[in-house]
Amino acid sequence: MNNNINAQDFKELIERYLDGKTTLEEVKLLVNYYESFQQENKWVEELGPEDIIKNRMLINILEALQQDESKEVNKIPLYKRKTFQYSVAASIALFFVFNFIYNKSNNAISEPISEPVTVNNNIPIGTHKATLTLEDGTNIALEKGRQYISDNVESNGKDLIYKSPSKPRPEIAFNYLTVPRGGQYHVKLSDGTEVWLNSESKLKYPTIFLDGETREVDLIYGEAYFDVSPSTDHNGSKFKVLSGVQEVEVLGTGFNIKAYKDETYIYTTLVEGKITVDNSSSAQILKPNQQAVLNKENKDIIISKIDVYSEIAWKKGLFSFKDKPLKDIMKVLSRWYDVDVVFEDKAIEDVHFKGVLSKNQNIEEILTLIKNTKYIHAYDIENNTILLRN
Repeated sequence: MNNNINAQDFKELIERYLDGKTTLEEVKLLVNYYESFQQENKWVEELGPEDIIKNRMLINILEALQQDESKEVNKIPLYKRKTFQYSVAASIALFFVFNFIYNKSNNAISEPISEPVTVNNNIPIGTHKATLTLEDGTNIALEKGRQYISDNVESNGKDLIYKSPSKPRPEIAFNYLTVPRGGQYHVKLSDGTEVWLNSESKLKYPTIFLDGETREVDLIYGEAYFDVSPSTDHNGSKFKVLSGVQEVEVLGTGFNIKAYKDETYIYTTLVEGKITVDNSSSAQILKPNQQAVLNKENKDIIISKIDVYSEIAWKKGLFSFKDKPLKDIMKVLSRWYDVDVVFEDKAIEDVHFKGVLSKNQNIEEILTLIKNTKYIHAYDIENNTILLRN
């Protein structure tokens, strides 16, 4: 093994990553450490038991980091959090990090994991599924393993691809793509713009765009990541995204909008390029690694520098939580696993956690990780409802 690479360095980098303090160079180094350990087959003696280290979550996370090529990760709080008796953040897990770093670094003794109370637990992991609504109102179920083909659009069960027409149609037809709880979907619009829709989201868009005219779509609710085809490829046509009281105008860029119906704020995060966020009374320009938070009630906009990676980790198949209260974490999980969550004691809603988790794991694995922090003592699962107890 390279003498410059050791387990202690690896652990320290993981801790810096969890705290949102890693630079782009350190993220690359983290991946290099992983590759070196893997190639030299030194995981067991250097980092711990093989059945903990070599798991799918670890590989998913490090591969996602490897693809994250243009970001310098910095954590700057969007707002000062409410002081609370459980305000100290509890690490839930970055793959094996909870057991390996939290327990070892704090000289804690690992305790056996008690069996959870489970009643009729048939909660599936989220998957690719959506409903396509055509101009005439016809609904088409899109899901993994099912193909759909028509004149100008086709789906392989995971992606919905619109073709660019050879001749413009005189009238514009609109389609809707609705992703339910427990689903996600990717659509490529006729101009080449790509949109990834998260769980419980709905997008309205034209089946074709006319060059020279503004390209406009409507994120009716939910969360979506946009990779916009440049205006230079469409005779200068700008691209606009409507989302309730907010309008975002772009020339060609990548950004994320989160505008759920049950949330007070609309979060717009710029990954690259430049966009303008308009609340009808003023317009704010965003730079990369900035986020605009719009209050839907008073329309105020606050712009802050944030950790872009955490905001778009969902698109890469991950949950990334940086100092988030448990109530917000469970809201995210409820959408992906299509469950309802009930807190027996409201006090535990404001316990803060940090960690990165794979979206491909069973909900009970995540609940067990949270339970092992000792902030909740048990959980019950009955049908599609999870009860958290302390």
